[in-house]
Amino acid sequence: MSTFEPLDSGLRRNDDIRSMLRKIRLIDFKEVTVKKIGIISLGLLAFLLSACGDNNNANTENIKPKTVVSTSVIGSPRPEFALADTEGTPHNIKEWDGKVLVINFWATWCPPCRKEMPAFIELQEQYGAQGLQFVGVAIDEADKVADFMDTYGVNYPMLLGDLAAIDVGKQYGNRFGALPYTVIVDRQGKIAFTRRGELEKHDAEAEIKKLL
Repeated sequence: MSTFEPLDSGLRRNDDIRSMLRKIRLIDFKEVTVKKIGIISLGLLAFLLSACGDNNNANTENIKPKTVVSTSVIGSPRPEFALADTEGTPHNIKEWDGKVLVINFWATWCPPCRKEMPAFIELQEQYGAQGLQFVGVAIDEADKVADFMDTYGVNYPMLLGDLAAIDVGKQYGNRFGALPYTVIVDRQGKIAFTRRGELEKHDAEAEIKKLL
């Protein structure tokens, strides 16, 4: 008796092997793809969360987030907008025409926003009589903003908004809705400076003094 399998049986077995190999390669491809997608997604999520959040790691407390200066709107007339304050009273940005205007987009839940606020309070106190006017635009709830203002003694107007405030920020060059975001407008109503990220006092003061 011959020990060889019939030819058609051997062909079928070869076909089965090739089919199994294709399935294995497909499974490997899917696993690798899923892993890659997972890694990319986790990386993106980590980036977004680190953009404006608390860091409890003591070894990284002194690492400052990278700030980015946007120049796309520099020299453009400041867009007009109106938002309500913490008591619900609407204000138009035109109220402060003729002043050196610093518009700060922020939120109480944003650590870099809270960190830079005392410097803004000091600058308003120091240069207010010379025509400087800070205006905050909080993307937050009215009661939380009011409590923050009382606690820290904020000495300049504070406007509120959610999607409307984010849209205003985009008009002023903050395309990605980053917080904090600060814009300085000259006395002629043109945007002179923008900063995405924490604005330190010495940098803010240097830009402000150029325009007073």
